[in-house]
Amino acid sequence: MTATANRYANIAAAFTDRVRGVKDWSAASPCEGWVARDIVAHVVGGHRRLLAGPDGPAELGADEDVVEAWTSATTGLHAALLDPERAAATLQGPFGPMPLEQLVGRLICTDTLVHTWDLARATGQNEALDADAVAGAYEGLKPLDAMIRNPGFFGPKIDTPEGADLQTEFLQFLGRAV
Repeated sequence: MTATANRYANIAAAFTDRVRGVKDWSAASPCEGWVARDIVAHVVGGHRRLLAGPDGPAELGADEDVVEAWTSATTGLHAALLDPERAAATLQGPFGPMPLEQLVGRLICTDTLVHTWDLARATGQNEALDADAVAGAYEGLKPLDAMIRNPGFFGPKIDTPEGADLQTEFLQFLGRAV
């Protein structure tokens, strides 16, 4: 298994735990205007776009089972990462064309990680994130600070209190009030 596939599997497993722990899909989210279901729908949509391309089905249907949709999306993406030909296939991403494995490593892992915290916060679950995943995502995002402030990415940074742990610093860098 590649390092990216392994990292993705660990991050996705944590998201899976939070998805399975949701009791109220209409719980308010820290993502403005979203509820718990919207968080999972967003993550599923990102996975589906990578698996099916821009013309494939991305949106989570109103009657679609959220847990099943997530399970299918993560299983499909992990299988693609384990297939050397699919992992190397060039896809269009927000930074231009890049291999699927690189898109997953740079974008999907970070998106899923951050939304693991969002879902946990919305639904009263364990908010702790994998420390290594946080460190890697944070280091990868710091050089993109100005770009990720564009609409549709992340909100303004929140000042982090001195002595805060890395997870708090990371989340507040992404505009999450911890």
